[in-house]
Amino acid sequence: MTSEMAPEMERRIFIRDLRLQVSIGIHDFEKDGPQTVVVNVDLLLGAAEGAHGDRIANVLNYDVVHDGIVALAKSRHFNLQETLVEAILDLCLGQPGVIEARVSTEKPDVYKDCRVGYEAVRRRTAG
Repeated sequence: MTSEMAPEMERRIFIRDLRLQVSIGIHDFEKDGPQTVVVNVDLLLGAAEGAHGDRIANVLNYDVVHDGIVALAKSRHFNLQETLVEAILDLCLGQPGVIEARVSTEKPDVYKDCRVGYEAVRRRTAG
């Protein structure tokens, strides 16, 4: 089967359960030190422009996304999970080939009986 006849394929890259220590929260006690935040990212990629040839230069390197999220999380204090998620969405949609990003964060230590979080999906605008 030639590449011209290959069926269309949806491609995704994901990062799951990335546990980070983040300065986040609006309460005084939350500003005293970092909290655990769990980040999940799912990236929908556009159609491949050609065969990847088993070369990292021809695909989205998830190290760039991972390391970018880690650096972002350490960069400043975030009052809201929503703000952190929006910043991660900006980072992800700035990567070549990413057409949609779904990002969630959760703070697993806020309550003893559940995890709380925020999730947003954004699609790259045309142009």
